Amino acid sequence: MTLEEIRTLVEGDLRSVDGLIRARLKSAVPLVDQVAEHIIAGGGKRLRPLLVVLAARACGYAGSGHIEAAAFIEFIHTATLLHDDVVDGSALRRGRHTANQVFGNPASVLVGDFVYSRAFQMMAALASQPVMEIMAEATNLIAEGEVLQLMNAHDPHTTEQRYLEVIYRKTAKLFEAGAEVAAVLSGATPHVRQELAAYGRHLGTAYQLVDDVLDYRSNPKERGKNLGDDLAEGKPTLPLIHALRHGSEQQPVITAIEATGGLEYAARQAHEHAARARTALAALPESTFRKGLAALAEFSVEHTI
Repeated sequence: MTLEEIRTLVEGDLRSVDGLIRARLKSAVPLVDQVAEHIIAGGGKRLRPLLVVLAARACGYAGSGHIEAAAFIEFIHTATLLHDDVVDGSALRRGRHTANQVFGNPASVLVGDFVYSRAFQMMAALASQPVMEIMAEATNLIAEGEVLQLMNAHDPHTTEQRYLEVIYRKTAKLFEAGAEVAAVLSGATPHVRQELAAYGRHLGTAYQLVDDVLDYRSNPKERGKNLGDDLAEGKPTLPLIHALRHGSEQQPVITAIEATGGLEYAARQAHEHAARARTALAALPESTFRKGLAALAEFSVEHTI
């Protein structure tokens, strides 16, 4: 299945999520509205909301709480991007100027805070203690991940384990939380909840590993950012860590990454996590939505083959 075909499975849900995102980003403060509109216009794959609604439907959920959940998961993601771009000094995202480039760093940080707090308003409206606990832990781990990444920056001694710890917190945790929240809203068994969380965790890990490979391999116009941005920002991602461990001091960095098979090594790891994500889906009953989740795991790594 292509990504568009996966989206078609939950087309109505995704329309509702988009409408809710627009409605809940509205503010009486004009600058908040302007930055929010800039973010919405930037588009994006919206993989996290797609994961939430697919997972809920795969669990047989027939309510509407998953629409709120998909929106607040996307809000948490959006808030982290606003803050990330300030920390990294990024000027481009998805081929467009970042909010901090257009509106300045203070506005980006403060609107990021607004988006975070709006997400928690929406969580509170669901009146589910387990959902609040999952999301409170997730946002706390995401914040830790940002600090860990800052500590690892420009450190040639960063280990693969430390790198994996960062991407679990920064990326995979939110995928994990989205899948688990969908299970909780659906009243799924503890086993299904645990396996769906594992699915999200492995999917998120695969997705980030692929992103790190594409930083050295993709077409900048298609990706909307420049090749080697992670390297320029001093982020030791897996291809670089592998090259530092196996290359020689005389080799230029990009040459070392190519010569040591760093990109292939990271891609293999991504495929392993995608396979583990698909295996976790055995806990769910057969359905087109389960097939959609499996296809989403395949989509996450298809650009590395």
